[in-house]
Amino acid sequence: MRNLIFFMHTSLDGFVAGPNGELNWAKLDDDIFDFVATMTDKADTALYGRVTYQLMESYWPTAADHPNASKHDKEHAAWYKKVSKLVLSRTISEKGLENTIVISDKLVDNINKIKNQEGKNILIFGSPTASHSLLSEDLIDEFWLFVNPVLLGQGIPLFKGIRETTKLNLIETKSFACGVIALHYEKAKS
Repeated sequence: MRNLIFFMHTSLDGFVAGPNGELNWAKLDDDIFDFVATMTDKADTALYGRVTYQLMESYWPTAADHPNASKHDKEHAAWYKKVSKLVLSRTISEKGLENTIVISDKLVDNINKIKNQEGKNILIFGSPTASHSLLSEDLIDEFWLFVNPVLLGQGIPLFKGIRETTKLNLIETKSFACGVIALHYEKAKS
């Protein structure tokens, strides 16, 4: 069975974006990009909410073509082009989308069907509303939280809609020079 892995930047006080969705507080550097590349190498599917998917589609398909494209831009653009994409949305259609499946209903059935297919990990990047839906249905297997050294005071919460206690096991931690600490958890086996 494939694992659905949650990747999210968070403030120390538990917000994944500011009140208007801003992410200008998240620290990103080459070390973080290189580290995340080790995770994308183990995944062949990316899962997004509609808003994040549309942001990704507006940048990654051509990111490597820019004259000032960074090493990260080139590597992630290549990964983005080849992986399957899943989008949780009730407002867009698959028509005209390349290598993309839109899930608009039967979330548990559709995600479990995909998790039971052959393949590598499934990564969900950001996408707080979609993440909240997946969390409320207990569909996430592992968590990578990138805790940033900032207090936002308000914004979009990291966790929402959790219906019951979910025990987690800490697998590893990683500190970055920019002050971010990555925490890797998996759901405890019953």
